[in-house]
Amino acid sequence: MTDFRTLPLKPALLASVETLGYAEMTPVQALSLPPILEGRDVIAQARTGSGKTAAFGLGLLQHLDVETIRLQALVLCPTRELADQVSKSIRKLAANIPNVKLLTLCGGMPLGPQLASLTHDPHIVVGTPGRVQEHLKRGSLHGGGIKTLVLDEADRMLDMGFSEAIDDIVGRIAKHHQTLLFSATYAEEIRQVSKRLQREPVEVTVEAPHEESTIEQRFHEVEPAQKIDALAQLLAKGTLSAEQAQHALVFCNMRKDVDAVAQELDRRGFFALALHGDMEQRDRDEVLVQFANRSCCVLVATDVAARGLDIASLPLVVSYDIAHDPDTHTHRVGRTGRAGENGLAITLVTPRERPKAQNIEEQLGQPLPWHPLRVAPARGKQLNLAPMKTLVIDAGRQDKLRPGDILGALTGDAGLDAKDIGKIDVFATRAYVAIRRDLANKALERLRAGKIKGRNFRVRTLQ
Repeated sequence: MTDFRTLPLKPALLASVETLGYAEMTPVQALSLPPILEGRDVIAQARTGSGKTAAFGLGLLQHLDVETIRLQALVLCPTRELADQVSKSIRKLAANIPNVKLLTLCGGMPLGPQLASLTHDPHIVVGTPGRVQEHLKRGSLHGGGIKTLVLDEADRMLDMGFSEAIDDIVGRIAKHHQTLLFSATYAEEIRQVSKRLQREPVEVTVEAPHEESTIEQRFHEVEPAQKIDALAQLLAKGTLSAEQAQHALVFCNMRKDVDAVAQELDRRGFFALALHGDMEQRDRDEVLVQFANRSCCVLVATDVAARGLDIASLPLVVSYDIAHDPDTHTHRVGRTGRAGENGLAITLVTPRERPKAQNIEEQLGQPLPWHPLRVAPARGKQLNLAPMKTLVIDAGRQDKLRPGDILGALTGDAGLDAKDIGKIDVFATRAYVAIRRDLANKALERLRAGKIKGRNFRVRTLQ
């Protein structure tokens, strides 16, 4: 039974599901929602893109009593980017329930505005463990009424060292609550967390939702000194399809290598950006925006930083460094070939890393697809331009600016066609809009000369 109407959901939630176009439940939703709605604890192995956010989102909204003004649901996420995504998804599901107050509380953001927002208790908080713990310690957040605790991507929160913070948070909230734990892997550390925090949990395991035929894997053995030349050669025009060359995610295991690889690719003419945890939050936001809206061709990232990235169509993933373990490798590969589209996953392996490849092979239960690669000396500078360019508007949600206002200004006074305008992202104090590269300067001039929502705002090009 995969029809949402078979579940005892509130009419308002069924209406949201219909509006969002969810035709039927995904496997993780079909298996986890019934016990979640019964109030049971659930531990679910589910990867990004499996529909897990809607599963726990519908569950916590079903149990919400809007008339009671107190915190009733807490969702913990490893990164601010993921917390923002989860908040947006829950808001959409709650669209037909009046007066639901949801707050996003993450580190890297000023504490003052968060404290001001907490003068009246929210119904739902989505946040990162460190900042949520800080608010609970200060007494600005009250956890005594929490009915549902969600640990989203729990494996990554443990990888990032949040184990003690999570335990401390659990000790500061209502003793009797439902705990929903979602993880891409069932590592032993996850089992231990479940034993500590959950009562007789229902265990849900969902196979990766990818058909073998949709993702092609290629493994190349290269010498360490040749790796950057090999990567540049693989990303060069003519080697890949235009789509793959213009939208590739490259994984490195170390933060320092992320910077070095991105800088070298950029020097060689690939528009590449770096993403890792040492960056300022605003810089991370802007990198994610540019990659998601197709203003950047290559994103070089660590596994943890890439967790905040949610792109439906990603044609190419490259492991510049082979993953430390088979589960991480599977998670990387699973970022391409989504929704039935074809994807390509390339892994570079040095001779010393062969044992890691062997571990992946053992988990797959079949030989790895090795392809010979003759690495040629570095060619002249490539010119691999992204199809879009990003404009930054120095105004955002606090100025009551909405995506529709920006779209209206561009298709109205600026005279652009809607098909030439890409993704629009509105943050608290600024907004980003992707414009077809050859029309970006025209759009910039028109926006500077005209008005958005009857007001003049500073507009500039990002990079």
